[in-house]
Amino acid sequence: MKELIYLDTYALQQDMRIRLPKSILNNLPVEKGVTKFSIYLDQEKKELILKIAENSKEDSE
Repeated sequence: MKELIYLDTYALQQDMRIRLPKSILNNLPVEKGVTKFSIYLDQEKKELILKIAENSKEDSE
């Protein structure tokens, strides 16, 4: 696995939202209000993994 890149730390909000750092706009091919993420859980490592959903742009059209 490639080395992870730290972007920022945010608290889990009362309504279960997590803010994503603005730096993802510069580092990933994403658009606000358009891109969807698939969310995975690694229970062993206690990690959440966000991946750009393969059909994220298709669903919005």
